[in-house]
Amino acid sequence: MKLSVIILNYNVQHFLEQTLLAAQKAVEFASFPCELIVVDNNSSDGSVEMVRRRFPEISLMARTDNPGFAAGNNYGLKIANGEYCLLLNPDTVVAEDTFEKIIAFADAHPDCGGLGVKMVDGQGVFLPESKRGLPTPKVSLFKMLGLSRLFPKSETFNHYHLGYLSKDETHEVEILS
Repeated sequence: MKLSVIILNYNVQHFLEQTLLAAQKAVEFASFPCELIVVDNNSSDGSVEMVRRRFPEISLMARTDNPGFAAGNNYGLKIANGEYCLLLNPDTVVAEDTFEKIIAFADAHPDCGGLGVKMVDGQGVFLPESKRGLPTPKVSLFKMLGLSRLFPKSETFNHYHLGYLSKDETHEVEILS
């Protein structure tokens, strides 16, 4: 198995359905074996039933408790079989070629410990949280004071969202989203 996609869900049935539909298309497009895993943290909105009914081929781990975000993802990582693991939020729609591109990048950069992708909203607008700097007290203060907005290309004042880096190029960053 080349890629395990782990989706942690809690009470977002309709978003999860869209995420799974898009992820299935990306799996079909991929030139390598992938598995989709949904870990449900004890949802009460019918998410588990929807996955069982609409996506019987997807591995579903329906928890009877909600240990939180980190523990839920760690549970998925424990059962994953992939050489690579992708933690995918249940409100995310991936492009058809996303899995192919991220695995090609990872294979070409064996020293890469992790990667994030350029994220856009539903209107196609770049999301600055795609690349983040470490929120030290100084960095956070500049953001809270609005200096990052006033000086969007400043390495000093906009380190929070690394606004001085091109949104269309690959960079090393301190925090992955």
